[in-house]
Amino acid sequence: MTISQPRLRSSAAGFTLLEVLIALMFVGLALGAIMKVGGASARNIAHLKDKTIAHWVATNKATEWRMARLWPEPGRQSGTEVMADREWRWEITINETPDPDMRRLDIAVYPDRTGVVDPVTVYTTFVGRP
Repeated sequence: MTISQPRLRSSAAGFTLLEVLIALMFVGLALGAIMKVGGASARNIAHLKDKTIAHWVATNKATEWRMARLWPEPGRQSGTEVMADREWRWEITINETPDPDMRRLDIAVYPDRTGVVDPVTVYTTFVGRP
């Protein structure tokens, strides 16, 4: 009595090595794209957070000018403000307007890091003579 070996069929079900490698390539490309989108989304969220807080700093400075009821002379002023546990640098440029009883205030807010030349936000408002 002889025991016969099971015969392997040449059309065995399964994937070839080439098919597996191609599938892995597509999975790798898809994961890379997902990582890129996730990183861009995180950067956008951080930028929007900074922009929102900088806008709050600018509106606070504008409100301070209105509440003080001072008549600002044309020129520049600058300072720092702490908001959301961070220090922000602001610069106010005061300009005359065609109306002699109005001044234009351009409030630029920067993250308090040296070397940053572009403001996060610029807020423009007008102040009337008290």
